[in-house]
Amino acid sequence: MVTPVNTITDVLNQWAAMGIFAYVLPFLMIFAVIFGILSKTKILGPNKAVQGLIAFSIGLMALQFDYVSSFFATLFPYTGMGISILLVALILLGLFAGGQDGVTWVKYVWLAIGLVIFVAIFLMTLSDLTFLGVKGAVLAQSWPALLAGIVVIGFMFWVMSSGKEEKEK
Repeated sequence: MVTPVNTITDVLNQWAAMGIFAYVLPFLMIFAVIFGILSKTKILGPNKAVQGLIAFSIGLMALQFDYVSSFFATLFPYTGMGISILLVALILLGLFAGGQDGVTWVKYVWLAIGLVIFVAIFLMTLSDLTFLGVKGAVLAQSWPALLAGIVVIGFMFWVMSSGKEEKEK
């Protein structure tokens, strides 16, 4: 039996029940990105059928388990809030710096705002690691291990970049 649709909320809830948000949209996003990369780089040649088949396969395999769906369900609401903050910043910066030609400090303000929002979205997504089967409280207790991992990775990049300079000399 078909249920009557009264509001946009009903439509969105029906789409969610059909898996549009959990499977169809993530699949389309993964497919489009993979296909775009393969088409642009032509790493597999100019055959669009091969590129499409590989992008299709990777898109389906990525959704085999619910990691991608859960990650997207965590990431994109925070991203929407970040975009809203950028919109408010755009309005406020336009109020104070609008109409001034050659204002160079505005690009640095945008960079700072963008970096703060990116870090906030990144941390909020990491605080809700249910897409990996980990609760946020576990992350809060294991921040020293996370910090140590970041330091080790940073040290690795520092060592690798210093090796390149010696080869150039």
